[in-house]
Amino acid sequence: MLAGPIFTREVLIAPRQVRHFLVRAGYAAALFVLIYTAGQATFGWQQTNTITIGETSRFGSLLFQLFSTIQLALAIFFAPLFAAGRVAQEKDRQTLILLLMTDLRNRELVAGKLLASLLPIAVLLATSLPVFALVYLLGGISLDQIGWSLALCSGAALAAGSWGSLVAFWREKTFQTLAASTVGLLLFLGATELIVTVLGPASTVGAWVALFNPFRGMAIVLDPLALGASSAAAASGARDYVTALVALAVVLNLIAIWRVRIWNPSQAIFEKAALKDEAAAPVVAKTRRIWNNPIIWREICTKAYGRKTVLIKLAYGVLFLLAALYVRQTQAARADLVLGMIAPFGAAFVVLGFVSLLLVNALAVTALTTERDAKTLELLLVTDVSAREFIFGKLGGVLYNTRELILLPLAGLAYYGGSGLISWENFLYLALGFLLLVAFAAMLGLHGGLSFDNSRSAIANSLGTMFFLFLGVFVCMMLIVEARSSFILQLPSFLVFILGGSMGLWASLTHKNPSPALTLSSLLLPFFTFYAVTGFLLADTLGIWIVVTATYGFTILAMLIPAISEFDVALGRTTLDKG
Repeated sequence: MLAGPIFTREVLIAPRQVRHFLVRAGYAAALFVLIYTAGQATFGWQQTNTITIGETSRFGSLLFQLFSTIQLALAIFFAPLFAAGRVAQEKDRQTLILLLMTDLRNRELVAGKLLASLLPIAVLLATSLPVFALVYLLGGISLDQIGWSLALCSGAALAAGSWGSLVAFWREKTFQTLAASTVGLLLFLGATELIVTVLGPASTVGAWVALFNPFRGMAIVLDPLALGASSAAAASGARDYVTALVALAVVLNLIAIWRVRIWNPSQAIFEKAALKDEAAAPVVAKTRRIWNNPIIWREICTKAYGRKTVLIKLAYGVLFLLAALYVRQTQAARADLVLGMIAPFGAAFVVLGFVSLLLVNALAVTALTTERDAKTLELLLVTDVSAREFIFGKLGGVLYNTRELILLPLAGLAYYGGSGLISWENFLYLALGFLLLVAFAAMLGLHGGLSFDNSRSAIANSLGTMFFLFLGVFVCMMLIVEARSSFILQLPSFLVFILGGSMGLWASLTHKNPSPALTLSSLLLPFFTFYAVTGFLLADTLGIWIVVTATYGFTILAMLIPAISEFDVALGRTTLDKG
């Protein structure tokens, strides 16, 4: 068997089967809520006998485009996260070295971890199949389109998951793994688009490189008649994209299989062994003065997150340069609004800001989960380090170590203000709002690390909450633009969509220690975020900033105050309160 006992160990556990069932049910419910919301945005309270076949077909095509795009984004985002998280957790708990000491073959270890991590993605794709079948009954799409859409999502998830697994076996620190997986994936997609743009999709090299961008393949599936052929023939043009993605996944897995026992155990273990052998000789070590808050001293003055974090920052700098090049090109060409909603330079800032927030959140959650997995959190609890020192020290360390990721988007905003793309008033609103979201991402990461005992669950819930907040904003904007002419009639459907987001946010924030403040935040955050989206489409500025500041600021306090006042309760401990 290719995967062997690793796949059996990872998958055939009853609690995970229950969890997969809950994920399947929740995803199906979300799709049906989205169908209802899109239906209200398209038809409103129009009588069914007045709806023509053409309108129904257009509605079916709209749903298919919406579901396929969202599903592809989910697959590409969560596949490397799940794959990297499984391997990183083994390294944090120092159990990977035990697996390497067994008679497991390299292919069994790599394939078993990868296939087990992709099981939730397979569950989501299987859940969407009956929903697509219902959409097919509305018309406007073919069975070939449905099949190639699912195949493309599967191939993209396999390639992205293989990349996350490769990075996790290669790097030692969890934050390095998550950051390299995310930034590397975005750099790969950006590089493919840059090459295709420079060389042209009609050139030989451009056509080959374009095959590795799944979003281009999905565009063919969503608009098959653009190729000038029949629907079935045009939709099958995605076959080349699926083949290229699967081939890329095979290459990445072969590299991981070849190098897994070379990369692991890491060189740090041999260095520690050498130091023990030299312990008998007297060593004069240079001492360093520790600050009054030892937590933030460790976060800033030591290599707490590994020595290779500078490479992640360099990769983010390359991503920033690609975004700057995109802005200059769109300025010269006077490109249209992206998705009919936002200017190209605004889209570049949104992408950079979203990546920064994800990396800040990833560093914050791993800052606590790494302590727990390494058993050093237990030691901190028996010292005289207070809760305030611990939480504020971790927050300060997160913001310091991600300072380049925060300053570069602000520099981009300053360029927009200086070049006249935005007013200085809007620059102030955007800069303060971005800094507030950075604080929210950092605090959400620490809250997730405190709320979930399992590191993989903490990382998935923290990053997943950030992702779904932005995904919900994106979906709301699309539906509002679709229902612009009759927004008031569709307001009840949007309220249903907001209610679903509130329930998901409530389940994540109040997982371990529910409180009235967190419950109120779960109810208010999606609603006022929806208000901010509508205000943005109506060209409002000050009102949006006030609402976002009040809502997200209150949520930050709702997570921060229990963390510093009920630290032991949040960790499930019974030690004395230290402040």
